[in-house]
Amino acid sequence: MGDFNLALLLVAIVVCVLVFIFNVYLLVNYQHPDDANQAYFPKFVVVLGLSVAAISILMLPADVANRQACRNAIYNGACNLTLPMRSLWLAVYIIDAVLVFFVIPFAMFYYEGDLDKSVWKRMKSSLVWVIVTAIVCALALGILYGVIGKVDFTVMRLSSTTASFPSSWDFTSSQPCIGGGARQCSAFSANSSAETTWTMRTTFPEYVVALATIVGSVLFTIFGGIGIACLPLGLIFSFLRRPKAVITRSQYIREATELGKKAKELKKNADALHQEERNGSKGRKWRKNVKAVEKELLLLEEDVKALEEMYPQGEKAETTWALTVLGYLAKLILGVIGLIVSIAWIAHIVIYLLINPPLSPFLNEIFIKLDDVWGLLGTAAFAFFCFYLLLAVVSGATMLGLKLVFITIHPMKWGGTLMSSFLFNVGLILLCSISVIQFCATAFAYYAQATAAQEIFGHTLESLRGIKYLYKYNVFQIGFVALAGVTFLYYAAF
Repeated sequence: MGDFNLALLLVAIVVCVLVFIFNVYLLVNYQHPDDANQAYFPKFVVVLGLSVAAISILMLPADVANRQACRNAIYNGACNLTLPMRSLWLAVYIIDAVLVFFVIPFAMFYYEGDLDKSVWKRMKSSLVWVIVTAIVCALALGILYGVIGKVDFTVMRLSSTTASFPSSWDFTSSQPCIGGGARQCSAFSANSSAETTWTMRTTFPEYVVALATIVGSVLFTIFGGIGIACLPLGLIFSFLRRPKAVITRSQYIREATELGKKAKELKKNADALHQEERNGSKGRKWRKNVKAVEKELLLLEEDVKALEEMYPQGEKAETTWALTVLGYLAKLILGVIGLIVSIAWIAHIVIYLLINPPLSPFLNEIFIKLDDVWGLLGTAAFAFFCFYLLLAVVSGATMLGLKLVFITIHPMKWGGTLMSSFLFNVGLILLCSISVIQFCATAFAYYAQATAAQEIFGHTLESLRGIKYLYKYNVFQIGFVALAGVTFLYYAAF
């Protein structure tokens, strides 16, 4: 038993180190050249945030393994040697909340501050925003916790009298309990009127996690529901709209000239907005125009990339064209795999969560069978399905940013992602990761039964006063499926 627990601890340490190294690799390869050798604090926040998000997702499989560590205990207290998952869950999500509501906003305000100001003035301005946010959050949390920070558990109230043991034990369907009195068999014959509510106050850390989960669930329902459809379909339609052949030089010059005109017009608009900013005219109309210019700039960059793909230049033009073709084939393969995963997710939500009683455990049963094939196969598949939801969230946010001007676009581009976009996406991932865990703990309750995560995100969260009805009536699951269906129809129609 002790050897198993030691192995689990070693695996957890190794995985944390690998996650940190991988996130450093992502930062180095995705960062914009303008951010090279500078913006070290935002970079540290990005790596820390991505690591916390990834570790929080991987903690649910670890929770399942930790539960199994004392399944065959042969002495009392063996389970005390396992990982303290409940404390780890609360620690990770308190760190998550601090990063989302305080550290990341400070880093974003500081990074996007006016470069003409001194470092101290930028820090002072950022701190003012963070302190105001902290005061508002503290007041809101304190008031809510004091007024409705309780959980209401529905329990069955039973009572019975004592009875002497009979000389012989003879139970039948007509007499399933000792004695003939109804009071002595109240556990068997209790009706719905015996139900009552057991109220107790939850801990403050659990309440913070619960409220953060609600905020994240709203964003997760919107962005995740749209993203789970547009993530695979975007890759598939990218293949369908791929360049079929190399264009001629005259066509390239004509298209490049048109793009040059668009670039000049965009620069003119950007300069005008910059001048308005210097004059202090930063109203709602100015912010809307900035987002519109950002959208046009992103579309222009995509057009330039597409033009370069259709007319590869240089000594290795043929090799470049071959790599372009292979890249689109890879997008098609990934899109088809993603579409299968998306359909499996939607089907699982409908079959297991929205229909009562569930028609089938579906993915729960698949993970268990995969575990029977190889110990970590089901765990790996489970982690993949959870990570897929986070990718869908980022994809949905980008999709809405392109279609709706009032949402700022923060795309992740290889070798061209500014720290502001990095910080925004990390904050979004961190905020939604709490909801992803809660969503997965509910969707895979059969696979992750009796875990610390299910205790926190199942029994406690779904019994919180004022919040429990959102989960009782499956509001987030219904919204998720509805938005996914609308997005599928949108792609089919347009």
